[in-house]
Amino acid sequence: MASSRPIPKEKGFDHTLALLEEGYQFIPERRSELQSDIFQTRILGQKAICIAGEEAAALFYDEQLFTRKGAAPKHVQKTLFGENAIQTLDGEEHKQRKRMFLSMMTPGRLDELASITRRQWQEKVPEWEQRDEIVLLHEAEEIMCRIACEWAGVPVTEPEVKQRAIDFGLMIDTFAAVGSRYREGKRARTRSEKWIEKIIRQIRAKKLHPPENTAAYIIAWHRELNGKLLSDRMAAIELINILRPIVAIGRFVTFGALALHDYPKAREKVKEDEKNYSQMFVQEVRRFYPFGPFTGARVREDFEWRGYPFKKGTLVILDIYGTNHHPDLWENPDAFQPERFEDWKESPFSFIPQGGGDHYMGHRCAGEWVTVLVMKESLEFLTRDIAYEVPEQDLTYDMGRIPAVPASRFVMNNVRAASR
Repeated sequence: MASSRPIPKEKGFDHTLALLEEGYQFIPERRSELQSDIFQTRILGQKAICIAGEEAAALFYDEQLFTRKGAAPKHVQKTLFGENAIQTLDGEEHKQRKRMFLSMMTPGRLDELASITRRQWQEKVPEWEQRDEIVLLHEAEEIMCRIACEWAGVPVTEPEVKQRAIDFGLMIDTFAAVGSRYREGKRARTRSEKWIEKIIRQIRAKKLHPPENTAAYIIAWHRELNGKLLSDRMAAIELINILRPIVAIGRFVTFGALALHDYPKAREKVKEDEKNYSQMFVQEVRRFYPFGPFTGARVREDFEWRGYPFKKGTLVILDIYGTNHHPDLWENPDAFQPERFEDWKESPFSFIPQGGGDHYMGHRCAGEWVTVLVMKESLEFLTRDIAYEVPEQDLTYDMGRIPAVPASRFVMNNVRAASR
């Protein structure tokens, strides 16, 4: 290590408050100031190395060099994805759990998901026609909750569906929060885990009989490397890791509606869908708007990269938002241009809104296909199946807030079925 060069370092003792205030811009701003895609800072009192870019993402997702164990703060686990869930696993244990999730993503099951998504949106039209205004984010989260539960084989009664959607929404909205907002998210997770744990026990007692190709059945009867079933609680956590991410698509749909509003020419192209334009539009929404800000891992063993030293146990943070807006990877990265995906040479490390690398073996989200499919169906519904007006409102979003969302949550009025 004698030849190692020092990693550019941010001045100051600890920068946790700055991260909470600056959100998505925390890493990009310092990369710009230091003129470097790698720098050292301190978060929650510990040294952290921040990296960005395609090569940095390829490095970060090398499981020989990094481990997820001990990287995700308990703060996040207790709201967003649950304690000791798949996101915290490595090696064969992770691969075994990953195969469980991938087994749900067959072409037939994805076709069924598309059909459920279309129907759930269309069933809302008569109700919306009778209401003065619709707050799209709230409606989208409820619809996504209905979609998720039906597709996953999880029974949910009509009186409880709104609260279940609210709880999933709180888990998503509060993972980076502090104070009372964060405590709301923890309570929402506790309620959700108790609900789903009861369902797991009913399935195992053969009092509930979800179809064998659904997430509820697959997770309830999944066996780990040691041959044992997941505990009731861990099975519940992993089933929530199917439901909650689908509910999170409601945020992408809300940003998609914002893009349809801000770029009316693109809206017409989505409606016509020549050359699969809706797919390009969905991908650009996922690239352009703030969703996941960054993710962390820890160094397995000492190594060097580009002459920089990485010491065992060091926290390394990959800039997801910054990589999706990196000027070396994207022409005019701060412009909304769906056409950039027309001839896009797909890279597993340059476009990472839901993680990088290989879907099958690595830590890239197994549900990415679900996200794209549900977004396409949802945005095609907004352009083809209904007409609506967008009243004056605050559609700005605060980049310091994680996760970001339009301030008004996107209000629509005068909603009606589209004339064909």
